[in-house]
Amino acid sequence: MKVMMTGGGTGGHINPAIAIADTIKDHDPSADITFVGTSKGMENRLVPRAGYPIEHIEIQGLKRSFSLSNIKTAYLTLTSVPRAKKLLKKYKPDLVVGTGGYVSYPLLRAAAALHIPSAVHESNAVPGLAVRMLAPYIDVIFTNFEEAASYIKPKYRHKVIRVGNPGRHGGSAVTSAEAKKKLGIDGYRYNVLVYGGSLGADTINNAAAQYAKKYLKDRSDVCLTHAAGVANYEEVKAKYGEAADLENVTLLDYIYDMADRQAAADVIICRSGAMTTSEIADAGRAAVFVPSPNVTDDQQYKNAKALADKNAALLIRDAEFNADTMNEAVNRLLDDRQLRAQICKNVSALSVPDANERIYAELMKLAGDGK
Repeated sequence: MKVMMTGGGTGGHINPAIAIADTIKDHDPSADITFVGTSKGMENRLVPRAGYPIEHIEIQGLKRSFSLSNIKTAYLTLTSVPRAKKLLKKYKPDLVVGTGGYVSYPLLRAAAALHIPSAVHESNAVPGLAVRMLAPYIDVIFTNFEEAASYIKPKYRHKVIRVGNPGRHGGSAVTSAEAKKKLGIDGYRYNVLVYGGSLGADTINNAAAQYAKKYLKDRSDVCLTHAAGVANYEEVKAKYGEAADLENVTLLDYIYDMADRQAAADVIICRSGAMTTSEIADAGRAAVFVPSPNVTDDQQYKNAKALADKNAALLIRDAEFNADTMNEAVNRLLDDRQLRAQICKNVSALSVPDANERIYAELMKLAGDGK
């Protein structure tokens, strides 16, 4: 079986594509899988590391404000589809799968024109422009959030299948108490876990540092575990000052044991990318989402709001997040055990732990092997 995967630009598009490819390989080790991306995207680092070859198509995203680069974008959008057709005719795939982002458009549009079975996966609560443009042409639209279907035109919604988010699932194999003991923080009643992604997040880092200095001396029952990001670690440590040496503060540069850290957390404070929200749902933890304001279409806010509207998380805008609002949110969740339990229950209900297998089964139906 030959499969072409496409999705690039950010890890939020690339990692789900790799997860789908890995699942196909798990079921069919002989599957021939090739990725298609741009020559400058992060996919050129992540895809080869995952063991897959990659081809390139020149395409770029549309600027939201007026820009002369949009003229080039329009030109590339028109010319990239014929180039994608040549690539498809060369590889002759049985199936083409995309995971969103502008690089998905030419390959999936070309696949539809050549009557090659095609599917796209949308991780976010609100589908991106490429997915909305592809809806009339492709065969299947996989979604992570239920809300995503409402942004697809009604006449194409029959193509939508909610499958969850492909990636690592299952959370920690240990209970919260076991995880706390394993991590050496079982002497505290509560554990607050803070992280902003592998590169960190300035707003979250600054608020956590001030929170530790201002509030943690008086909360000997609370342990703060904060991953500041590799690039920001020394700077953030300096902002903590003497608070970095408090017994109930654990300052890390990166979290290598995320499943255990999440299991041990009573409250998690983090960004709200699609992969992160899925991990929170899988872990079933009470989270305070602080969406990044620097994401296209404010996608992180929309993801967080989708959960907050279901009482499955708390939401604080980046501009409003500081040591005081962090303290208020943490206290609200720690002091109201019933609220925390309800949020954990509600977010757990949104988890799709078998997302990878659901996607694989639907792809095999699409390719004709599951009939």
